[in-house]
Amino acid sequence: MLYSMTGFGRAEAVVNGRQVVVEMKALNGKQFDISTKLPPILRSYELDIRNMLNGILQRGTIDLTVSVRQEGASKPMVINTDLALFYYQGMKQISEQTGLPQENIISTLMRMPEVVTPDTDVLPDKEWELVKKVIEDAAAQLMQHRLHEGEALLRDIRLRIGNIESLHEKIHPLEPERMIRIRARITQWLEDVAVKDKIDPNRFEQEMIYYLERMDFSEEKTRLSQHCDYFNSTINENDAAIGRKLNFILQEIGREINTLGSKANHAEIQQIVINMKDELEKAKEQILNIL
Repeated sequence: MLYSMTGFGRAEAVVNGRQVVVEMKALNGKQFDISTKLPPILRSYELDIRNMLNGILQRGTIDLTVSVRQEGASKPMVINTDLALFYYQGMKQISEQTGLPQENIISTLMRMPEVVTPDTDVLPDKEWELVKKVIEDAAAQLMQHRLHEGEALLRDIRLRIGNIESLHEKIHPLEPERMIRIRARITQWLEDVAVKDKIDPNRFEQEMIYYLERMDFSEEKTRLSQHCDYFNSTINENDAAIGRKLNFILQEIGREINTLGSKANHAEIQQIVINMKDELEKAKEQILNIL
């Protein structure tokens, strides 16, 4: 299974007369980074929420919004009657001294500082367990969305690695001609800089073998094939967070492709290497979206 880094989840329920709505979305991120928007009644549980989602979502930039509505209000309010009476006495005294009407005194009181404040009571533990379940349900939906997106990513990444393997196979028929060309090029260079009959055949063969060994890329080809096989087996592992591991394998694949290109000395093989690099970059772009 392969999970995308991006996703969206939503869940809602009624908990003891309170309507709880949870929404969360996830974007790409190397680490677990969460931004929360919680009502005051859940502030004391913020650390619990973070730890819980860290275990479920594992990685990514998470945006979490939890709203709690009760009796049509998103934020239950509390009226400080003692403070309101204190303000009222002062306003009444001013009204009597100035002769101003008192018709709007109640609406004015409601706008005075600290008279009406949000209800910051802590949610009881039993209700918190129910709210926690709603958050878990939203996280489960997000992971399901990630899995759905991951299926499309999986198809594309497998295609890219398959293309690299197909291009790799195209190098085999070109190798004999490549070695002949390299040998002919060295011979021609020696003939241009030295008198042919003065060339020591034994010494020439030794230098030729040394040079050809340096130009040999059979080990790179073998390692490239092994890395591709390892990538294909790893991507099928039942691990939700596998993006980092796949990225490391792609880096190893890239090293072998680069070495092939530097040793090629053959126009057609270098064109194949360029196409392999193109497929590799497309795979890397997709891996950035993998959890």
